[in-house]
Amino acid sequence: MSTTATLSRDRSAPVSAREALRANDDKAMLKAAADLTRDLNSPRAAIYWADLVGSAALGYLAMFAAMLIDATLPAILAGAVAVLALYRAGSFIHELTHLKPNAVPGFRLAWNLIVGVPLLVPSFLYEGVHNQHHAKRYYGTANDPEYLPLALMKPWTLPVFLIAAALAPVGLLIRFGVLAPLSLLFPKLRAAVIARYSGLQINPQFRRPPPTGTFRRDWLLLETACSLWAVSLLVLTATGVIPLHAFLVFMAVAAGVMFLNQVRTLVAHLWENDGEPMTVTAQYLDSVNVPPPATLPALWAPVGLRYHGLHHLLPGLPYHALGTAHRRLCAELAPDSIYHRSSHRGLSPLVVRLASSSWRGRP
Repeated sequence: MSTTATLSRDRSAPVSAREALRANDDKAMLKAAADLTRDLNSPRAAIYWADLVGSAALGYLAMFAAMLIDATLPAILAGAVAVLALYRAGSFIHELTHLKPNAVPGFRLAWNLIVGVPLLVPSFLYEGVHNQHHAKRYYGTANDPEYLPLALMKPWTLPVFLIAAALAPVGLLIRFGVLAPLSLLFPKLRAAVIARYSGLQINPQFRRPPPTGTFRRDWLLLETACSLWAVSLLVLTATGVIPLHAFLVFMAVAAGVMFLNQVRTLVAHLWENDGEPMTVTAQYLDSVNVPPPATLPALWAPVGLRYHGLHHLLPGLPYHALGTAHRRLCAELAPDSIYHRSSHRGLSPLVVRLASSSWRGRP
């Protein structure tokens, strides 16, 4: 069964929030997803390392080029390459939350050293948060840190959602360069920093509990490293050691990475649930796959994120196996299977659908 056929089914069978909420678990689809992918569950370390190192190296080289080039257009092009490459490297934070311990030895530490600390997005901002998004009893409810019913909210919510992401690098500098050191002196501030400013979440009602055990140790080590880097960056820029132009390019690239990720987040789900618990199948219908033949998702939804719906069915599947899993399921499942109904053509139709739903106040 071709991918093109899968996409054509999507046009004739749109999924509404009411359909999703009423959807009972499709046992045949869930069983097929598990049975057809048993041999794909092991992450291939060579792919992880090559992808991360190559993406990060290209990103930083392009960013330094943007800092050094005098001509405007070449500098902008270099900056765009830096955004795309560092966005891809940064997207591995999602894989870190699903990798079993020692599945790819040293990868978590390396990612934090290469991407997490330099861009002020250490892995603890996502670890312990993202897993709640996958919990069956939490997805789409008030307890889901990564869910907002954007399709049911006011139209102005969408531009604010994107603008907030573009300003995130400034917020992260303040969080690690100012609030983290001050919070060592003021326990109430520390409690607020942990609860409200220590997670990559979009649900403003979510409050994070304090870390415990070995995770607390890892948290503190990464937070200390980020604070030292943030303070150094601010001091070195203020004293002229780092040229202001270079600092502004760094912040612009970081803002671009955050903005692009927020655009991807905008269409990762249909955002049509109003807080009710959902079955696994309903969660899948509220999630989005953007498979081939579309090509641009390789840029704006990298590291397997173009198969976000499939990821919600099989959260433990490594990113490099999702394409194979999708092709197997498309070939095995009947044309009228619910599985095909989560495939969409691309970014623009999804944004239009979300904007239209938000404007009407209902999907």
